Amino acid sequence: MIEGLNARLVSFRNTISTLSKRKTYRYGLPFILFMVGGSFGLREWTQIRYQFSQVKGVSKDEAEKMGLHRENEVTLEKTYEEIQKLDIDNWENKRGPRPWEMAEEQKKK
Repeated sequence: MIEGLNARLVSFRNTISTLSKRKTYRYGLPFILFMVGGSFGLREWTQIRYQFSQVKGVSKDEAEKMGLHRENEVTLEKTYEEIQKLDIDNWENKRGPRPWEMAEEQKKK
């Protein structure tokens, strides 16, 4: 029984080996799998697109009820004036913690 199974596995391995050398299976099969898989992926992507196409934005009144309100209008000129007021000549380079350093600090605590 084990010998028969072993012979089948060797035969299967030889079949796969010969098929993998053919261009049809080497290039065509991955291409077909990519096309079929891509169509399923695109179906999911377009479903999300149409699912959320009916969602409308929030009005100003609803935004204010939620606590999202703008007190002043942001323009390019106002932002430019704020940037001009910044002192860019006097600054200090501060090094942020690395992920492994944060773990060491937590161990110390």
